[in-house]
Amino acid sequence: MNNPPDVSQDPKEYEEYAHNVQKHVRGYLMVGALLLVFTGITVALSYVDFGARKANIAVAMLVATLKAGMVAAIFMHLAAEKRLIYRILIFTGFFVLGLFWLIYLAWYDYPVFH
Repeated sequence: MNNPPDVSQDPKEYEEYAHNVQKHVRGYLMVGALLLVFTGITVALSYVDFGARKANIAVAMLVATLKAGMVAAIFMHLAAEKRLIYRILIFTGFFVLGLFWLIYLAWYDYPVFH
């Protein structure tokens, strides 16, 4: 974030700076409220039976992914970053999907006892 301008030099510049800060604060508060709403949704969905435990986990992971995406985009300022950040983020996403795939495969790899 930029340093605040010197008020004695140009008061209009300070007003513009203060307005930009208020815009960011408003965005942070909105995302914070959305995170609270999604947390309530997560709690409510924990009482719903989707037929299988794996389906319940998948729904919980979907809601958690939405919440993590909001945090990364707004609080970590990824919404305004350059291409390199997105390339790293995409690589990380593929890595996470690969780990989820390994967990999925482990669910169906039952041990065979002789």
